[in-house]
Amino acid sequence: MNIVKRHKQHSARLHSYHNDSILLVMGTEKATFGAGCFWGVEETFRNLKGVLSTAAGYAGGKNENPTYEDVCTDKTGHAEVVEVEFDPSHITYEELLDVFWSNHNPTTLNRQGPDVGTQYRSVIFYHSPEQKSAAETSRKNIDASGRFRQPVVTQIEPAPKFWRAEEYHQRYLQKRGQSHCAI
Repeated sequence: MNIVKRHKQHSARLHSYHNDSILLVMGTEKATFGAGCFWGVEETFRNLKGVLSTAAGYAGGKNENPTYEDVCTDKTGHAEVVEVEFDPSHITYEELLDVFWSNHNPTTLNRQGPDVGTQYRSVIFYHSPEQKSAAETSRKNIDASGRFRQPVVTQIEPAPKFWRAEEYHQRYLQKRGQSHCAI
């Protein structure tokens, strides 16, 4: 069994790869993104090299332990988000930000495609001062790039409590043999 140690100030976690080795990671970080319906967002991030785990969930609202039905009322203030655990020695936070910007429209307020409501807002919840700075710089650069005709409305906020979504939302597209949501 291969064991590799990484030294950082974060807690250690065990991850199994290919059923024959275990990687002890002491340098994982979290990132949390809201970019519309969490099914496609989760699938996109889950497939990136260096991403160790993803979870669909809710963040940024006022209710404790919200359900999907609660969030869909557009009255709780929660966004559908994906919490990403990643190894920064294999993928950087800046690379995750690039994927975030490339996979949704950050210029539509509280909407992605046919999905409308605050739960579908574009939001980055940062977990450290470094993530905040990187997210703000990234937003400024993407807004100034001319890539979008309208101004970027993505919110950047401190990471609140993350509420994991119901199990049927986890890896939703993978369970159905799909790689993206059909619009």
